[in-house]
Amino acid sequence: MAHSEKDPAPRGGWRDRLADRVIRALIWSALRLPWQRRVALMGWIVRRILAPLAGWHKRALANLDHVWPDMAQDDKHRIARAVADNAGRTMIENYDVAGLLDRMKDAPIAGDGLAEIERARKDGRPVLFVTGHYGNFEAPRAALVSRGYRIGGLYRPMSNPYFNTHYAANMHALSDPVFEQGRRGTMGLLKHIRDGGMGVLLFDVYDSAGVAIDFMGQPAPTLTSAADIALRTGALLVPFFGIRKADGVHFDVVFEAPIPHGDPAEMMRAVTQKLEARIHADPGQWFWIHRRWKPRRQQKRQRKRAAATMGP
Repeated sequence: MAHSEKDPAPRGGWRDRLADRVIRALIWSALRLPWQRRVALMGWIVRRILAPLAGWHKRALANLDHVWPDMAQDDKHRIARAVADNAGRTMIENYDVAGLLDRMKDAPIAGDGLAEIERARKDGRPVLFVTGHYGNFEAPRAALVSRGYRIGGLYRPMSNPYFNTHYAANMHALSDPVFEQGRRGTMGLLKHIRDGGMGVLLFDVYDSAGVAIDFMGQPAPTLTSAADIALRTGALLVPFFGIRKADGVHFDVVFEAPIPHGDPAEMMRAVTQKLEARIHADPGQWFWIHRRWKPRRQQKRQRKRAAATMGP
């Protein structure tokens, strides 16, 4: 949400403020360049400079070690570099909302769920799209918005409050309503969907309150919020993906068949399997930078449980 005079000023330390100013300057400078040059440049900057400095490359390697311990190290480094490159490209693409909408209006859209989405729109039936941090996760929403759809969403606020201010405003610019993650935001999205609207949820982030669902062969706490909302509102639950093409600047948009309603955990397990299939097809497009599993924290918790069970 854009800042207003009545909004409280963001609170953060000088490091947050400095980081935000650097990021804003970088984004402003990149947006002055032609589209393909800016996308390639931001991919290079994040891959070669930001990811190593911020520890993203190291974190991606740790996650790859956790999931694929037998993979050759050269392959892991190649994937980690591709992840950083995709992250940089995605960031600058999504900061040019008008440009993204213009480019996605002619992007190919396909998938087994497309006909049902169009039917739901005509019938006024709600649709909840669900996806992960793969390719450009805003590309499918932009493809539909550019075709006349109105699609809301729920976002997880950034830890840097200064950066979060313009990050949230940018999300609103693509398509309202957009809600901040939390009880109030979830209720807002629920009402929007219940009233026949469409919305998007990203499910592939760590949350200790989630149900343990195997993701890439390792248990990962996964919230069932998307399935719960679909069940409460009767909405179609449709996985979608914005898959970056080999040229690095164009996308294939795929809308999967809706997930059948049933047990919430099983619904999210089915969604997880859809994302896993995309990652296996091109692991460099998923955001391995996330602390999706937090294996050290899980191991520490397991040791505490074991100690408590053994007793004095």
